Amino acid sequence: MTRSIRRDLYAAGAATLLVTVAVLVGRHIQDTRHTLFVHWPPVFAEWDPHVGPGTPAAVAVAAATVAYGPRVAARLPWRALLAAAWAGAVAWILSLALIDGWHQGIAVRLTTRNEYLRVIGRFHDIPAALRDFTHHIVSGTPDPWPAHIAGHPPAATLTFVLLDRIGLGGGGRAGMWCIVVGATGCVAVLIALRALTDEELARRAAPFLVLAPAAVWQGVSADGYFAAVAAWSVALFALALTRRSHVCAAASGLLSGLTCYLSYGLTPFALIGAAVAVLARSGLRERPTLLLALLAGLAVFPVLFTLAGFDWWQAYHLLVTRYYQGVGGTRPYGYWVWANLACTVLITGLATAAGLRRATATLLPGTDRARTPAGTRPAVLVCAALLALLVADLSGMSKAETERIWLPFALWLLPACALLPRPRGWLTAQAVLALLLNHLLLTGW
Repeated sequence: MTRSIRRDLYAAGAATLLVTVAVLVGRHIQDTRHTLFVHWPPVFAEWDPHVGPGTPAAVAVAAATVAYGPRVAARLPWRALLAAAWAGAVAWILSLALIDGWHQGIAVRLTTRNEYLRVIGRFHDIPAALRDFTHHIVSGTPDPWPAHIAGHPPAATLTFVLLDRIGLGGGGRAGMWCIVVGATGCVAVLIALRALTDEELARRAAPFLVLAPAAVWQGVSADGYFAAVAAWSVALFALALTRRSHVCAAASGLLSGLTCYLSYGLTPFALIGAAVAVLARSGLRERPTLLLALLAGLAVFPVLFTLAGFDWWQAYHLLVTRYYQGVGGTRPYGYWVWANLACTVLITGLATAAGLRRATATLLPGTDRARTPAGTRPAVLVCAALLALLVADLSGMSKAETERIWLPFALWLLPACALLPRPRGWLTAQAVLALLLNHLLLTGW
């Protein structure tokens, strides 16, 4: 065993220790002080060992991806690989969700009291609802929004309102929308990796993006859909700079603007965009008008929502008030500021912990960069995602439930796994973790 592999195992061991300590300390705090408001800290879940109709399919998808994923990813034509990655991600997310059954695992997830489908009837007049949106964010106001609606800009809720208008209403259809669209996030990451690093590294990352433990929470979670939108904004930005495409730049700006109106917490994604700009800076030097196209696209959603009467900044400040009125004001920052990172281990897996060790080592002075297959470029990308996640963590506005909230950041940490040798062993660890989580816990999202 080489020194580098031993260090990978040490990193995985440290990540395991972090999760263990978060569980033990969290259980003690919750049992004695009752201030965490989660029953199986650090994740929002109940201890409930079970199997379900999705169990055989989930095991089969995991086994097939471990056995054949690296070989298939290396040999398929590029476009076929993208289609296969999307199909594999859909199969993995859907089979994990079905471990809890169709009703519990998919159909009712977006219909509970804090979820988006509960307020569709209040958007029969969309312009009026947008003008009035900020008047219902703070608790104590007339008809305050449920937690998730108050906690997000209105584009999140409008997505499900518009789905209902076109005949895709109800929890089952909305859930499948989140799964099918959310699974495209891995395709976006692969496209960005190929554009910014090289095709070989993207192919190595593909099985890890498909078999991510994050799939446990991507199933029927609006945050999985948010993650895909944010991922495509980055991927299109990478294509814009590497292909000198004004169309891709405008589309990237458009989706970046939409991202900000889906979730306040995704503004740190600008750090990942900055990393893309650094890696492909020659594109901006040669065609500075790409920046104008990006800004033009970026302005669309802010202008539309502002003209409709929704003030993003005012809503965010009201949200901060609402956050501290609820459990966010009670949950201890001193626990969650590091326990959130344990949640990140659970959604990205031990392979990502080992891959991040390699990525950060690549960027440190005095290290042997030749040991990293594609040099520093993938390391810059994943470390930018890690920095964005840490900014969100330190803000104090993400205390608990980050296994769902941080799915958009998790997608950009997973490419670190491509830096690891012997992928099948690490893929096995990823699959086992996801299967254990979904079979031992009944997750709240």
